[in-house]
Amino acid sequence: MQLTVWTYEGPPHVGAMRIATAMRDVHYVLHAPQGDTYADLLFTMIERRDRRPPVTYTTFQARDLGGDTAELLQSAMRDAYERFAPQAMLVGASCTAELIQDDPGGLAQALELPIPVVPLELPAYQRKENWGASETFYRIVRALAKPRETGAGPQPRARPLCNVLGPTALGFRHRDDLAEITRLLNEMGIDIGVTAPWNAAPADIARLGEADFNIVLYPEIALSAAQWLQRTFGQPFTKTVPIGVAATREFVAEVAQLAGVDPEPTLATADARSVWYARSIDSTYLTDKRVFIFGDATHAIAAARVASNELGFKVVGLGTYSREFARDVREAAALYGVEALVTDDYLEVEAKVAELQPELVLGSQMERHIAKRLGIPCAVISAPTHVQDFPARYSPQMGFEGASVLFDTWVHPLMMGLEEHLLGMFREDSEFSDSAPSHLGRKPVPSSAPIELPKAVAAAAWSAEAEQELHKIPFFVRGKARRNTERFAQERNLGLITLETLYDAKAHFGR
Repeated sequence: MQLTVWTYEGPPHVGAMRIATAMRDVHYVLHAPQGDTYADLLFTMIERRDRRPPVTYTTFQARDLGGDTAELLQSAMRDAYERFAPQAMLVGASCTAELIQDDPGGLAQALELPIPVVPLELPAYQRKENWGASETFYRIVRALAKPRETGAGPQPRARPLCNVLGPTALGFRHRDDLAEITRLLNEMGIDIGVTAPWNAAPADIARLGEADFNIVLYPEIALSAAQWLQRTFGQPFTKTVPIGVAATREFVAEVAQLAGVDPEPTLATADARSVWYARSIDSTYLTDKRVFIFGDATHAIAAARVASNELGFKVVGLGTYSREFARDVREAAALYGVEALVTDDYLEVEAKVAELQPELVLGSQMERHIAKRLGIPCAVISAPTHVQDFPARYSPQMGFEGASVLFDTWVHPLMMGLEEHLLGMFREDSEFSDSAPSHLGRKPVPSSAPIELPKAVAAAAWSAEAEQELHKIPFFVRGKARRNTERFAQERNLGLITLETLYDAKAHFGR
């Protein structure tokens, strides 16, 4: 077992907490020692939820290990049922409680509670958080989803009906992604039967089988459940994750085919501002910017596609901590001629970033800290998250609006072409001094007195070509460029300022 300071994923019971907290009328009884009770911290402080997560702990202590911890667990289950009156209950053990082998599922069954009780066997020392969330959702769907009546096919209805699967509590932008996809489906004339686990009650899970097909937004969470629904109820599910303009268009086409509707009206009215911005912006701003990408598999693969195909970046590194989807990430990495980095050790990721020296990092909060130490711009695209990744504003990653958010978030950390030009031309001005930029409000550091140019320099001759090139420089920095060039010529005893002299001076003062 590896001791770490940071970790990309928590143990699997944290994934189970995310499912329970996302749902309604579900309660999770977790067999755990005192000190493992951190659900409130995760959800009320990081996600800024307005209510406590539905989790009850047994919180046994060292002295309890000499007694009957099984009775302690059963008492916690009875108390949780009487106090919270849930429609369904989840029971499981934390990584520490797993070692005492109390069998929460068997103990729950012996209580014969009048509600469905879903036992969770989550091997804490072999699996991690996303797998725990996926397994929990899968177990809930298997236990609660009702089949159609024998011989009954899809019911005739005015509009196609789908389920949306995958959004959870503590998920990266899941709230806003769901709102964006819901709007998109409404435009296409498709109704949503159940959204799960987000805001779904056990009674909603029972209705999953009524839909015509399922939409899987986050494969790490919902793929196993969607595959079971396909095998059991014959419901197809989507394979495209709608992150980026191209992927969103493919998603619309795929959904339209499953629903039997025409995608063209939706595609024709799509407002993809990021496409126009990416084409119109200064080419030195975006083209071939070297980018390193790391995160969960869904967001890392999507980010690489958007970065390469829609923004013109060059992907120099791609990786994930989601070992269950390592094959998918390796296949994606091969498209960009790089070797996938599959690891849950942040030190390996830091070493790779330091080796590649990209101009931009797209990753999780872990990569943000790594990039900050290395002085590289970074944008967060994936969990693990921080409180700042749950903004009050509407900020989806999916859909056409999500593509615009991606453009803003990824491009703004970079230096624009005009900004780079201005900083180069005004490098020695106190207003633009690296040691005291005025826009940060710090007291400027006194700069050396300006150098007086000899009269001979002021009278230096300019060639016609050099004068013509000088007039291409914006008027508000043209005087500075002229003075710098004349000073450069004077220091080298040049009698004529040629086009080459102008370029040499620009390079000299731009260093």
